[in-house]
Amino acid sequence: MPDIKIPEFSTDLSKAAHDLADVAKDATYVVIGAGVLGFQKAQVQRHELAKRLAEPRSTIEGRLQGARADVGSAVHTVDAKLEDLIARLEAAFVPLEDRLPAQARDLTKQAKSQAREARNQVRARILTVAG
Repeated sequence: MPDIKIPEFSTDLSKAAHDLADVAKDATYVVIGAGVLGFQKAQVQRHELAKRLAEPRSTIEGRLQGARADVGSAVHTVDAKLEDLIARLEAAFVPLEDRLPAQARDLTKQAKSQAREARNQVRARILTVAG
């Protein structure tokens, strides 16, 4: 009968356990590496999305600033024209006021003064809002 060699079971078992441990370690490194890459990819996508969302906001803010400037300019123009019109009207009524009796003239001056004060308050509020 030929001589049959029986492999040592304990040596093969410890080698198999060592190989299995190496494979498990390598698999763990692969899983951790894939997780890190996935996290980095998510971070890059988050930054890109934040950039895309920030661009329209700045565009809208720029448009609003432009509109505010246009409204402010229009308010100033209207204010200047109204002041010019009021000055012309007041100048036109001066000859009529001179013909009024003293009491009526004083009342007219008081009314003009109060109207001027009211206009100044309204103008100040409008100009503050219009910027």
